[in-house]
Amino acid sequence: MNGQKGTGTRTVQGQLPPATATIIRTDLVQSKTVDGRLDFAQRRAVKSPVAGTVTKSAEEGKTIRAGQRLYERDARPVILMYGPTPAYRTMKKGDRGPDVLQLERNLRDLGYGASLYVDTRYDAGTEIAVKRWQKSLGIEAPDGKVSHGDVVFQPDKVRVVSADAALADRIGSDSPVLTVASLKPVVRSQLDQTDAVLTSSGTKVEVTLPSGRKAAGEVSGTVRPDASGAAAAGGQDTITVEITLDGVSSLAASEDPKAAASVRFVSESRKGVLVVPVEAVIALRGENGGYGLQLVQGTTTQTVRVQTGMTADGRIEVSGAGIAEGMKVGVPTG
Repeated sequence: MNGQKGTGTRTVQGQLPPATATIIRTDLVQSKTVDGRLDFAQRRAVKSPVAGTVTKSAEEGKTIRAGQRLYERDARPVILMYGPTPAYRTMKKGDRGPDVLQLERNLRDLGYGASLYVDTRYDAGTEIAVKRWQKSLGIEAPDGKVSHGDVVFQPDKVRVVSADAALADRIGSDSPVLTVASLKPVVRSQLDQTDAVLTSSGTKVEVTLPSGRKAAGEVSGTVRPDASGAAAAGGQDTITVEITLDGVSSLAASEDPKAAASVRFVSESRKGVLVVPVEAVIALRGENGGYGLQLVQGTTTQTVRVQTGMTADGRIEVSGAGIAEGMKVGVPTG
């Protein structure tokens, strides 16, 4: 028997293992696959600040842009406009504030700004522009005031996810009239609390959509279970994760939002490493300890010390002097 003290290397003639495997170079990926549901980011409810009756309900699935009707209350259209500040009052001549600035910007962009100086003041020019805008909506007797509830400010165009109030329903500030979301498609899925490491923003995800198409993405964060509208409630033992998809902006048109998607979370990956079956690694005895492989060359075996790394799918990363791709290693049978 030949060997080197302290290296864990020894050569033995004629003691072959019951089976062998080949050292290969490949990618290792640690992952977990769960079900998910297609949805849209930034879901939020739209409520009416004043009481009334729905005389034209929202259209589910429709994309609404600035100047377009979300729904009608008491035969008066409720219009989407862009801006971060919510509508919180009736706006009229003499008022000042960021909501007035938003209103004027929208009126200008919609083509009613000939008389406008866009600032935070609701002046005579604003009143003229509002009357023109009201007339275009078919409002009888335009008064130049924007009543509380006539406009809904949102950051950008929205998709109507659901019409929460039907035709002829009475509405008020306590119940949503409709639910909207951004046009950005996302997938939401649930993970166990024990998989919390996978919920970190930026975790890479591979999604197989209901149609079979594949899309790459990453975890953008976690959401409250009752905010997803897509995944079944899983109680306190689960975490609802939102996944942003890469380059799939028109996804909703061709995918079934009610069908399950397959979501593969990639927690760690190693590219182009040498791997063997986990069972090929043996514990080395002696004061140096560590791990080794039994290399098989013809009728000769040689035990060599190796460093082990990541494991995935029954394989383990190995490195060390004396091993290379294509070598045979001993493995147990059964």
